[in-house]
Amino acid sequence: MADQLLIGSVFASVIGFILIYAFYVTKSVRKVYLASADNNNGEPSSVTTKTICISGECISEDVADVIIVGAGVAGAALAHTLGKDGRMVLVIERDLTEPDRIVGELLQPGGYLKLLELGLEDCVEHIDAQRVFGYALFKDGKNTRISYPLENLHAHVSGRSFHNGRFIQKMREKASSLPHVQLEQGTVSSLLEDKGTIKGVMYKTKTGEVMKAYAPLTIVCDGCFSNLRSSLCNSQVEVPSCFVGLILENCQLPYENHGHVVLADPSPILFYRISSTEIRCLVDVPGQKVPSLSNGDLSKYLKTFVAPQIPLELQESFVATVDKGNIRTMPNRSMAAAPYPTPGALLMGDAFNMRHPLTGGGMTVALSDIVVLRNLLMPLRDLHDSFTLCSYLESFYTLRKPVASTINTLAGALYKVFSASSDEARQEMREACFDYLSLGGTFSNGPICLLSGLNPRPLSLVVHFFAVAIYGVGRLLLPFPSPKRLWIGARLISGASGIIFPIIKAEGVRQMFFPATVPAYYRAPPTR
Repeated sequence: MADQLLIGSVFASVIGFILIYAFYVTKSVRKVYLASADNNNGEPSSVTTKTICISGECISEDVADVIIVGAGVAGAALAHTLGKDGRMVLVIERDLTEPDRIVGELLQPGGYLKLLELGLEDCVEHIDAQRVFGYALFKDGKNTRISYPLENLHAHVSGRSFHNGRFIQKMREKASSLPHVQLEQGTVSSLLEDKGTIKGVMYKTKTGEVMKAYAPLTIVCDGCFSNLRSSLCNSQVEVPSCFVGLILENCQLPYENHGHVVLADPSPILFYRISSTEIRCLVDVPGQKVPSLSNGDLSKYLKTFVAPQIPLELQESFVATVDKGNIRTMPNRSMAAAPYPTPGALLMGDAFNMRHPLTGGGMTVALSDIVVLRNLLMPLRDLHDSFTLCSYLESFYTLRKPVASTINTLAGALYKVFSASSDEARQEMREACFDYLSLGGTFSNGPICLLSGLNPRPLSLVVHFFAVAIYGVGRLLLPFPSPKRLWIGARLISGASGIIFPIIKAEGVRQMFFPATVPAYYRAPPTR
């Protein structure tokens, strides 16, 4: 009997020791987990992961309400917006280090207003961003300055120019500070589809581990080089030209706090300040190829052909920068928004819609799209009914049109008008556009409102575009018309139509001018 009591007490002591040890181990593990999940505010992430690994393949189940592919301007801003609304968001970005790009550096006033609406205005603070109050145009020794009509807005409202990477990092930091948002570095290789519905993504982590993540809604924001867009839209990408990018240091612009557009031959040259000591220069080269950098052809082209056409104040610094050899190139892409409505997935940003970057409207379109999507998703708490959600979100493609189509059409039309041409009618159109904008008043305020995103009205765009054409014809016919001038005037009107109508057709006539007639425009949120 004594032996049985002794064995029983020893057994009870062992069990007790094991339970105490397990308690302290569990407590320590939980502390480590909370520390690793801390998102700069002492709270664990609400994005919970349940990972199962079988035969080397790992599956993360129920990780989020929304998966966002890409953490650029669109992805980071969207993650913060949805996370602030209480959504659990997983963001998968190929590279979380600071990006280094030569575009996405100018935010128009209309885009800044959207930034305010999303609560992200502090992302342009403490990055040496420069305020922009309008544009200066240069042509054949003449110049004119056009200011944004900001009189009725708050004093802090204006355009902003900055280093793209600094801006993106600030937005990533702000998004990841929310407990509902998790940023993960990884490369998404494919969308996971089941019976026509997107269920999530397959991606490879930075350690090389292949993962599957599932969520009721996947939003693809992986930029202009997207490898996922082909299954979600008609991805017909055009490359009308390339940008050659340089940074000029320690020199002054002719008009500080203004973007500068030189109507050069064969196409425009842009200058704008991106920090207190740096000026970005973008030289547009038509076509898909630029002169070779390796054999010196590009440097020679820039110094002998481009430099003489830019303002005298910038020529010395421009040539010195070319001599240093810090020259970068990038193709300019254009792609109309032509989505395939797909249950469980949505496209946004440059993965979805691109326009020539001449007018700097890309970020304004992306931020405007995020405001539209946020307002659509706000009444919905359950996103799991993928087919009903897909039908409802079709209205997104219509509601975004006023801003997106205005900026897209203006960018494409202005690039063609501002580019030199051997056609005499096109040259007259270019000259008429410069002189029309130089008139001031309504003639400059109307177009600059459209360009800045402050007046997203497609009809106003068409009116001003053809007003420029009619102004050009009037210049030709005064004081006395001649058969040659009449012929050039007719070709000017025809050429203007040939520029703008194909762009409008690609954007969608009905969606641009009569959105209320589109059935999706009326769809109410799902009741469940």
